[in-house]
Amino acid sequence: MTEPGRQSSGNAALWIGAALALVLVFFGVRRLTRDTVPIRVAPSRVEDLIDSTSTNGIVEPTVYFSAHAPVAGIVSQIYVRAGELAHRGQMLLRLDDADSRSKLAAAVAGVRAAEASLQALEAGGSRRQQLELTGNIDKAQIERGQAARDVAALKKLEAQGAASPSEVLQAEQRLQLDDASLASLEKQRNQPFTPLDLDHARAALKQAQASETAAALVVEQSNVRAPWDGTVYSLPVSRYEYVGPGTELLEMADLSKLRVRAYFDEPDIGNLKVGDPVTIVWAGRPGGKMHGRITRLPSTIMTYGTRNVGEVLVSIDDAGDSLLPNTNVTATVTTRSVENALTVPREALHIENGRDYVYTVERGALRRVPVEVGAINLTAVQILSGVSAGESVVLGATNGAPISEGMPVRIVE
Repeated sequence: MTEPGRQSSGNAALWIGAALALVLVFFGVRRLTRDTVPIRVAPSRVEDLIDSTSTNGIVEPTVYFSAHAPVAGIVSQIYVRAGELAHRGQMLLRLDDADSRSKLAAAVAGVRAAEASLQALEAGGSRRQQLELTGNIDKAQIERGQAARDVAALKKLEAQGAASPSEVLQAEQRLQLDDASLASLEKQRNQPFTPLDLDHARAALKQAQASETAAALVVEQSNVRAPWDGTVYSLPVSRYEYVGPGTELLEMADLSKLRVRAYFDEPDIGNLKVGDPVTIVWAGRPGGKMHGRITRLPSTIMTYGTRNVGEVLVSIDDAGDSLLPNTNVTATVTTRSVENALTVPREALHIENGRDYVYTVERGALRRVPVEVGAINLTAVQILSGVSAGESVVLGATNGAPISEGMPVRIVE
């Protein structure tokens, strides 16, 4: 017969052994599940790899006309409405130009007077001046002849003792004065002006012509006509409104010839080149895309809000009549396109000491595979060697743990 104390001791040992077994099983399972890292994988595949960059831009016309008030005045007539098509030479808007026309008439008169003065100077003076000079010369010749006869008569009388030497001297002095006066008049007739006089007259004519040109320009700008066929898309003034000098009166453009001024961030500019294809999207036409190409790269970097950007000009090949100037659009430029490229997700690529590699799974553990990389965009990497089509590569651990060569892993969906 078994003793009660010994039976109790055996039961206790049995329970203790069972508990130890459970603890060992628990820690064994825990260790196995802790050391096996859950990972995600993705297969490599063949696809077209496109590298692109997007930014904002503003639509602007390439054929553009803007009219501004040349002087302060009142808008007397408006002949078009905003959005209306105008034809070459058509009157669009008129300012009250009465004062401008008066100034133009005065400027024209000033030119005529300056031309007449120059012509008269080059011809030896006006007709009246020429007649007056001829009369003075004739009078001087007569006076000189009389003085010469007086000298001759007094010398005869002096020889006879009937005239004193002083009387003869005075007559000779009068003759000398008459000779000098006649010589001066003859010189004036032969050389009616000096080179300096001619320069002054020509300068006065140029100044008068410049005043006429300026006055004519004010009259022309006060009567705005269409320089070519186009659409008046902005008309910020109204009839009888008073405007100051320089006020914008209207804007006109050929809306079939538009472009985009796109603002690309500084790090992206180095990847751009003239001729790169661009896709243009306007929020006002959902689902619609327009196409163009880069026509000019930036020449400098500028501050645009909080960004450092370069202005890139983009042609629009198929805008039609759906866009208006100053429309905000999104421009996406394709900087590189590789057809039928073997690609893996970009998050699968690792770089160490300048060498590229990916991880694959072999017998439940990670294996590092060196690869040669080609084109790269935001989501995919072209693999030139190291991975075959359809082979799975590791994207990373689902719990965020770092991964390394030889690590035991398990694939999760």
